[in-house]
Amino acid sequence: MPIKRNYRKEYDSYHALPKQKLKRASRNAANRIVKPGLGKEVHHRNGNALDNRRKNLVAISKSKNRRMQPPTKTHRIKRAL
Repeated sequence: MPIKRNYRKEYDSYHALPKQKLKRASRNAANRIVKPGLGKEVHHRNGNALDNRRKNLVAISKSKNRRMQPPTKTHRIKRAL
């Protein structure tokens, strides 16, 4: 059975101002292209979440995907000055 797409939700997600919603729409598109199985996530080889070309996407385990992500501001260790 084909997956029903909610075009209105995708449009709203893509055209909303916050970057999070743009990334969510991109992640949804990547999941439709690769179709990862249970316990797997889509990984962008070049690190650009908006680049959804098939050759840039690969399905890997969740734990491996977390290890490969760059550190965020919240995960940095503050140094005592």
